Amino acid sequence: MGSINEQLSTAPAAARTRRDVGPREFLLLVSVLSATTAIGIDLVLPAFPDIRQQFGMPSDSSKVAWMITAYFLGLAVGPWLYGPTSDRYGRRTPLYAGLLLYAVASIIGALAPTWTLLVVSRFVWGLGAAGPRALSMAMVRDRYEGNAMARVMSISMAVFLIVPILAPSLGAALIAVLPWRVVFWVPAGLAGLLMLWCRRLPETLDRERRRPLTWGAVGRASKEVVSHRQTVGLIVSMTFIFGIMNAYLAGSEVILSDVYGYGKWFPLYFGCVAVLFAVMSLTNARIVGKTGATRLIRIEATIGVVAAVLLTCVSLINGGRPNFWLFTIALCLTIPMAQGIVPISNTLAMSPLPHVAGTASSIIGTITFAGGALLGSVVTGAFNGTVRPYALFTVAYFAVGAVFTYFATAKIGRSTR
Repeated sequence: MGSINEQLSTAPAAARTRRDVGPREFLLLVSVLSATTAIGIDLVLPAFPDIRQQFGMPSDSSKVAWMITAYFLGLAVGPWLYGPTSDRYGRRTPLYAGLLLYAVASIIGALAPTWTLLVVSRFVWGLGAAGPRALSMAMVRDRYEGNAMARVMSISMAVFLIVPILAPSLGAALIAVLPWRVVFWVPAGLAGLLMLWCRRLPETLDRERRRPLTWGAVGRASKEVVSHRQTVGLIVSMTFIFGIMNAYLAGSEVILSDVYGYGKWFPLYFGCVAVLFAVMSLTNARIVGKTGATRLIRIEATIGVVAAVLLTCVSLINGGRPNFWLFTIALCLTIPMAQGIVPISNTLAMSPLPHVAGTASSIIGTITFAGGALLGSVVTGAFNGTVRPYALFTVAYFAVGAVFTYFATAKIGRSTR
């Protein structure tokens, strides 16, 4: 795979700055910044039963899934607060603004006396989380390109996935000894620490590469983004893949509790599946240099559809309540494959657009998160006490994602494969 130092040498020379952290620290920092998105989700998941009780919901209510949906909608809108601004003023200042909003919104959630205010705080929290996520992608694009960028994105995703491995168990442990709102206070503290760490972060966008912040300039950049077949096709594909991931995040606790009666084991279950996510990302990072990003994403999309078909067949057994272990095996073949596609799709979608990386990141984030959130909410809303609706939507979404993946990558030159 090559060392990180070797990968950095493939970055454009203009992206290198005098004030710079080492490549390993840069990778770790952008990974942790990306992970703030997952922390805002996974740390909160174990609090769902307490939230239902606090706000008078039935124990099997799927209404609590709005905690995830509102957050994702914030993630969808939020990139426009940061992308075009960062193309004009650089990445650092908008990054600080995003982390500050992230902290303030999580504190509001911790203090929220009503369900409505809690959901609103989650939306604003997502607005804040969109900054670290979108800008970390833009900073990676500033410094890397091609298969090297795909490797770095996959390694970053593996670091990022430590969060879903540990966060649910950490959240459950915190709730066991403290009031459930502690899972809102902890992310606020983390955002404060990251603001201090980011003082070491270099500005990755040189002044000569910055664009004016006008409606015309943003419009021209946006038009360029949506005119690329490769970018648009992968945006559509990622939207459906995010629909799968959103449905898993919002619905897995309900399935485990109401279908199988294993709700108390949810943090462990969720963490074990997340280990497979990390393994998938590390595997991608290891083989993408040899296989090529285009060929790899096509292979994984095909395998994902086959795995989703298997999941659907399993879901039809025993009236939609198949054997727990059989369902888990099928799930563990499907969901990590969906997750593994995302960093490579992001890489290929942004590859043609280094000069408008911030705006491109905004468009990608807005469409994929908004669409993914809405598609995921359709799945959770269809829950009927069985796993059948979840599996049927998963195979449908994966099939659409695979079709658009092939469409988007059909004309990429052989040299990039």
